[in-house]
Formats: sequence, structure tokens, C-alpha cells
Amino acid sequence: MKIHFLGASRQVTGSRYVLEAAGHQVMIDCGMFQERKFEFRNWDHSPIPAAELEALLLTHVHIDHCGLLPKLVKEGFAGPIQTTIPSAALLEIMLRDSAEIQAEDIGYKKKRHAREGRGPKFPYEPLYTEADVDRTLPLVRSCGYGEAITVAPGIVARFFDAGHILGSAMIQVDITENKQTRRVVFSGDIGQWNKPILRDPSLLKAADYIVMESTYGDRRHEQAGDVESQLAAVINETVARGGNVVIPTFAVERAQELIYHLGRLVRANRVPAIPMFLDSPMAVDVTEIFRRFQSYADEEMLRMLKSNEPPLRFPGLTMTRTANESKAINGLSQPCVIMASSGMCNAGRIKHHLRNNIGRPEATILFVGHQGEGTLGRLILDGKRDVRIHGREYRVKARIAQIYGFSGHADHDGLMRWISHFETKPRRVFLTHGEEQVALSLADEIHRRLGLTVEVPYYQEAFDLT
Repeated sequence: MKIHFLGASRQVTGSRYVLEAAGHQVMIDCGMFQERKFEFRNWDHSPIPAAELEALLLTHVHIDHCGLLPKLVKEGFAGPIQTTIPSAALLEIMLRDSAEIQAEDIGYKKKRHAREGRGPKFPYEPLYTEADVDRTLPLVRSCGYGEAITVAPGIVARFFDAGHILGSAMIQVDITENKQTRRVVFSGDIGQWNKPILRDPSLLKAADYIVMESTYGDRRHEQAGDVESQLAAVINETVARGGNVVIPTFAVERAQELIYHLGRLVRANRVPAIPMFLDSPMAVDVTEIFRRFQSYADEEMLRMLKSNEPPLRFPGLTMTRTANESKAINGLSQPCVIMASSGMCNAGRIKHHLRNNIGRPEATILFVGHQGEGTLGRLILDGKRDVRIHGREYRVKARIAQIYGFSGHADHDGLMRWISHFETKPRRVFLTHGEEQVALSLADEIHRRLGLTVEVPYYQEAFDLT
């Protein structure tokens, strides 16, 4: 029995693992690398040939977990893609949007490089197209939380609510080989406790091996406080200066949580009556799916639904789909709030809004989620004076702000709470999905406090689990 670490190893994005057991190979997640210094890996063939994989288990639909699925299918994968029921509904939206963004980016880069007289770092072709997405979707199978799924002979998986985004899961895999059963748990991305909309993360009790995320493993969301008060303060201060609030927004979960809190602020008259835009066709579609899967919501969200107070709608909110609707936002003469994807500013409509606002001292660029190392969002957040957007340099004059309480990830204390809950001592814990020093710091603490053997794998490193 072996496990191969093919992504999110000493870095945050590109989640991808392969379990080799009982004569079968099963992949867990197939995510895109989003840090600039690792983007080249997206173009490599799967380190384990796609045609040799029997099945794939998907924790959730963020692009750094699912974004290379159509490429894997293009390379020859033909097995089932097993995920939760809400994730199956969201996956088509995510993958089609990813294919569309790639096509647009390739076209833009061709023109820009021709104008600048230089060649590309990567081929002038997308990683995959909508046709590849069409070939991927028929492979998707869905299941409920807790349901036992036979992935291959001797391999049974169960999905448990991770509380990270709608449909997100921890995956428990029981492997029987040579009349002996071993349990491997993949944490996926662990959410925060006591957040609106979603249920709390599941706490599991038993595992022989654990693959655990470590995104915020060295810090606490200590500045979280009351996110609505923080959000109101940023909006009120920016409107007083006559500027726009631009919020890079992840289309799944973060957009819906922002709408939820903004709606409460508007109804309580804690912010002025200004236009607010969700400028992301994907986020609009995702919001409709959130409305469809109300049974997966937490108790607070269900109470709002029963009281006929629509939690994902409010006066003044406009959801834009078309390019013309998006462009029209820039013609407004009054301050507004603009939420647009992508959340790390790597692609999508957020780049256009940054171009129009980042050089304005009266504007605020507000970050509400993790910004991966090397991403445009991280460069802005780290205080870089000039940033490159669509091939041009822009001086950063806007106010840069951050609210921590929106994070979809558990912080240091949440991660320790989760790993401490196991009643049986795992043989080994593998930390992934965190920047190198963050993962190493958390590994040291888990070893010291819990006495567990902890590894921080390197890219393409494999471990024998027998």
C-alpha cells in the first residue's frame, strides 16, 4: 500500500494524491497549481498515467482541487469521479468557467506577446477546452455524506462534511489488503466552526493514516472579531472618501457569505444605500445552487429561510452576467461595492476592476480570503508598490485592507482541534496544502503536543503504508 503526493506539497495549491492498494490506483483530487512559480506543473502529464487510474475521489470543487480534471480525462482517464451531491452540481459551473477563462487568457496573451515581440512561457493553447469538460462530466457520480461507496475491490470510501464550502468533504478510505484493513483519512480543506450558511466541520475518531491540510497552521484568525462591523467600517470609510470597494471574491462560498453579511448590514441601515454588484457569472450560478441545496445549510440559515428573509438577496444588489453589464459598472458616478472573481486575482473580471480602481486613492481593495504565494492578490496584499495587470504596470494608490473572519479555512486552533479529536493514535500524519514553513511549524507542534509521527512530503514523494 502506497500513497503518492502529486500536489499541494510544501505549497498551498494543486491538491492531488494517489492511493495504490489492493492492486488498484485511486486518485484523490486533481487540482490546478495557482502559484506562479509552480504554474508550469499544470502542463506536465499526470505523474501516474491517467489511463492506469481506476477512480477519482473529489473533496470539493475549488479549482486548486478539481481544476485539472478535464486535462486528466484528455490524457486517458475514464473511471468514475466520485463526490458529494452538491459538489457534483457545482462542478460543471467551475470547470466550464475555467475552460472559458483559459481560452480568453490565451487569446489576450497572443495579442500582447505579438505587440511586445516576445514568445510564450507556455504553449498558446489552453490546458483543456469546453469539449474536454463535456467528456468529463458524464464520469461524475454523487453520494450523500456518510454513504459507503465501493471505489474498487477492497477499497471503500465515505464522505463527511468538511464545513469549507457547499458540498465540501473529508474522505475516509478503508482499504482491505491481505485480510488486513487500514484507514486513510483525507481532511480536504477544513472549515471554521460557528460560521453562517454552512454546518461545522466533522470530527472523526479513527484513522491509521491522515492527510491533513495546513493552510493557516501557523496563525490564528485573531483579527476576525465581528466581520460585519469590519465590513461596515471599510464600506463607510471608503464611501466617505468617494471611492469604490473592490473585493476579489471566490465564487463558491465566499461570494455567498459576503452577500449574506451585506444583506444584514443593508437591512439594518449600517451601510449607505449604494449599488452593490456580484460581477461573476459563475458566482451568480453558484448562488442559485446554494438556494437549491438549502437542506445542507446550518440552523441559522434555515431560520432565515423560514422567516421569509431571503439570505442571499437584498435591495441594491445586482448580479451581473454579461460583459456589457460588467463594463457598465465602471461608468457609475457614485461609490459602489464590486465583488468579482477570481479570489486570488489571477484571472477573471476582478483584473478589470483592479485596473480601474487600484490607482485611485479614494478606493479600497478589500481581501477576504487567502492569497497564495506569488499570486497577484498576494503581491498587492504584501504592499508591492507597482503590479502588473494585463501586461501593464499599475501604481498601487488605493487603500489595501483585509478581513480575516471570512476565511473558509480553520486556523491553527481549529486544525489542532480537528487532529486532537482522533481517539486512536494514527501511525502517521502527512501535512499538505500549506506553504513550506507553515506546514513544518504545524508538524513540529503536532509531534510535540500529541506525540504523533508527522511528515511534510515533497512534490512527487511516495510513502509505503504497509
